[in-house]
Amino acid sequence: MQLAVNLLDAKQLISSVGAIGLIAIIFAETGLLVGFFFPGDSLLIIGGVAASDAASSVLGDGAKLPIAALLVGAPLAAIAGAQLGHLIGAKIGPRMFDKPDSKIFRREYVVKAEEYFAKFGPGKAVVLARFMPIIRTFLNPVAGTLEMPARTFFLWNVVGGVLWTESMLLIGYFFGDALAPVIDKYLIPAVLLIVLLSISPILIEVVRERKKKAGGDEAMGDAVQTGGGRHRRS
Repeated sequence: MQLAVNLLDAKQLISSVGAIGLIAIIFAETGLLVGFFFPGDSLLIIGGVAASDAASSVLGDGAKLPIAALLVGAPLAAIAGAQLGHLIGAKIGPRMFDKPDSKIFRREYVVKAEEYFAKFGPGKAVVLARFMPIIRTFLNPVAGTLEMPARTFFLWNVVGGVLWTESMLLIGYFFGDALAPVIDKYLIPAVLLIVLLSISPILIEVVRERKKKAGGDEAMGDAVQTGGGRHRRS
């Protein structure tokens, strides 16, 4: 009997807890603030592989998971977890994020999230956050702290929760045969690539903002130099 489980090892987690445990972990990662360390992306992909015909080669005989239960349970857990996080933020967010000595719930997260919402809008912010580890955990209470309307948050929470869980599960399910032989070696790079692609709009926007700012600073410098020259001539 296995007495210890590596909580950061998605493959070992699924082997130990099965479909119900996977669904519970998705809820914990998105709803319970202490669950930010769970490997949600890789957990869902390996869950999809474990529901495919390649399940036995990854987890061993008799370990195949029911794909229907995962496709229904995972998005529901992700949505419910995020709603809980939003509720926590709305109820106790200001007190939680105003502790100067806190190592986890820092005020700067609220400030950055506020800029994030202002730049991308609430819908895009909530949906994109689903594909970013750690951020998908903390964005929900921060959204509640910033008093994002519950109906607006719920709408985009559903969109993001479904897109995230179903896409990851189906990648594992349909590409299980190809992923099974190399899953231990290439899963993490694959997940990082997916995360990178999902946040590419944010990265593009950041680069544009920096170029715009650099251009503004350069224009201001030219104006100062020109103004100084005219002053000397006068």
